[in-house]
Amino acid sequence: MSDVSQLYEATHPQVATSRLQLLVLSNGHGEDIIAVRILQALQQQANPPDIFALPLVGEGHAYQQLDIPLIGSVRNMPSGGFVYMDGRQLVRDVRGGLLQLTWKQIQAVRRWVSSQKKLGNKRAILAVGDIVPLLFATFSGANYAFVGTAKSEYYVRDEAGLLPRKSKGASWENFSGSIYHPWERWLMSRRRCRAVFPRDSLTTEILKKWPIPAFDWGNPMMDGLEPSFPRPQFYSADAQRQEIVRPFIVTLLPGSRAPEAYTNWELIMIAVSALMASFRERDSVLQSSATVVFLGAIAPTLDCNILSQTLKVQGWRSHPESPLQLSDPHPLIFKQKNAYIILSQQAYSDCLHLGDLAIAMAGTATEQFVGLGKPAIAIPGNGPQYNPGFAEAQSRLLGASLILVDQPAAVAKVVQSLLKNPDSLQIIAENGVQRMGKPGAAQRIANCLQERLG
Repeated sequence: MSDVSQLYEATHPQVATSRLQLLVLSNGHGEDIIAVRILQALQQQANPPDIFALPLVGEGHAYQQLDIPLIGSVRNMPSGGFVYMDGRQLVRDVRGGLLQLTWKQIQAVRRWVSSQKKLGNKRAILAVGDIVPLLFATFSGANYAFVGTAKSEYYVRDEAGLLPRKSKGASWENFSGSIYHPWERWLMSRRRCRAVFPRDSLTTEILKKWPIPAFDWGNPMMDGLEPSFPRPQFYSADAQRQEIVRPFIVTLLPGSRAPEAYTNWELIMIAVSALMASFRERDSVLQSSATVVFLGAIAPTLDCNILSQTLKVQGWRSHPESPLQLSDPHPLIFKQKNAYIILSQQAYSDCLHLGDLAIAMAGTATEQFVGLGKPAIAIPGNGPQYNPGFAEAQSRLLGASLILVDQPAAVAKVVQSLLKNPDSLQIIAENGVQRMGKPGAAQRIANCLQERLG
């Protein structure tokens, strides 16, 4: 899609308008989705801005689904946006044309700002992600706001103070008193930076020590996760009965990137087998006769036939009836003794809400599950995304809510421990909500953007 900018200019003649012209810059698939949630809230405002976008990583399908015009060149890179995980990924991206693409994108932003200025339009930029879109916005010449999705003070501290760290690079992360380095704080404290939206309350509190217009409006990652079924509004005898008879549900989160997700799935299946075996042991909290459901939240980009093959090799057989009601009309259902595995590509929110706990090897999905107040057990994989380094950093971000294990078979012991300690489950519930925030952030951020930029 190297001719996107030419197509945009041909199909969008420049016309002066009194409405704010807003350009959104983001650098990753997850960042695109967060940006789109905010844009959808902006579009519902009484006097919404005219919105344009430039995804710096990937092809911006989330924007295209909203018919938001892209103003410059976009392209998928070999790393898929995970260059910070591994120097080899950066080398692959450079060979794949990263530098040429970045230069074209810088020119596209300058061209857009210049054309809006010539027309006398009010213009602004919303940067979503990390320092890369923030840099683009700072040197664009327009007013800008920043949604910081990549960094959180929880990586280096919690409410009690700094976290103990063993690695040599640990002190570097917080050398200047914040997870955000001085040059990043400089970019956020410029006069043209009208608003900064950190991902949690702790990060906002730290950033306010400097002249940064930081607002604690929450994390849009927790928006749009409503289940298809009504949640009980009050506790009753009927609700208690339903809780007693319902199955024990484990949500499986293998990630969304192929081929990594298929390798993750094989590790998760080892954990599932070990967990089922532990339920048959005499001291198990869960009775061996209890129904157990493993609910796979599978990304639409993955091939369920590949995942199904792994199940069949391990003795799972197709089953016609589901033990759960999901919003997905065509889930794949497998059964082995009194356990079920359901693979769903259309009921993501239901998979998160129904799970009692998760076996996780994912980025955003793991954080969203934890944000619902539930424990996740993580198995570090081989990457490029969900490798030991990423998993360790994610465990700092999510605190008590994410439990790391060295081997898939160790998941069973952790589950039994959690089931025997309801007090720890209560701590995990409160911790998850505190670290990820409550729903409604996109709307709160949109209201603030209208006020600060409009």
